[in-house]
Amino acid sequence: MAKVVALANQKGGVGKTTTAINLAASVALLGKRVLLIDADPQANATSGLGFDINLKGIYECIVGEATAEEVIQHSEDVKKLWVLPSSINLVAADTELPSMENAHHIIKGIVDSQRDKFDYIFIDCSPSLGFTTVNILTAADSVLVPVQCEYLALEGLSKLLNTIKMVKSRLNPELQIEGFVLTMYMRNRLNNQVVSEVREHFGELAYETIIQRNIRLGEAPSHGKPVMLYDASATGSVNYLNLAREFIKRNRKKKE
Repeated sequence: MAKVVALANQKGGVGKTTTAINLAASVALLGKRVLLIDADPQANATSGLGFDINLKGIYECIVGEATAEEVIQHSEDVKKLWVLPSSINLVAADTELPSMENAHHIIKGIVDSQRDKFDYIFIDCSPSLGFTTVNILTAADSVLVPVQCEYLALEGLSKLLNTIKMVKSRLNPELQIEGFVLTMYMRNRLNNQVVSEVREHFGELAYETIIQRNIRLGEAPSHGKPVMLYDASATGSVNYLNLAREFIKRNRKKKE
């Protein structure tokens, strides 16, 4: 049965989708069967892995026009990676979902239908805390939070943590925080201060692996590839493969 991990942060530009693409691909390259669900209307995870953003995807599953089996795409580059695409149509979900029967559990039904086929299911949330994101948190086992190494990084997390707390108390009591991943790190005093603050505040929930700022990470999506297939020697490739190893190791320990 797959573990379902949502990647969420309502602040845009923190490396959320970059982390979704490259962590999912890295975990798959390390031998696990992985499904990446793109639940962001910008569909950057879909295009960043080389898929057409006009394909049917998560929105059609939500409104009952397709099943997940019909729309899931298999990556040609990473043999153990599959993608459930997104498109701009998903924008409508925030207004359409609340009026549906069993509204808070629509995405949970889609996700649960795939649990027995994969080892891990990653969900790239939109940078908002609307109804769709709440739906995803209801479907997830845990939340992985990318945190940009910048001034006042912790202050921006309070809304997300409150939303997680609300979902945990009302809709999904089993929801856990998977951890916090520091992104866009540069070797300077401010970034080092942010790293120290996050580690002091969140303790072991803060991942040891830090994602450094790297030009190849920005270039890879335009080629429709995860960074390690675009440039295996890039710092970003090394960082994300290390993050994947740490992620798998942490989850192995939790099972023991």
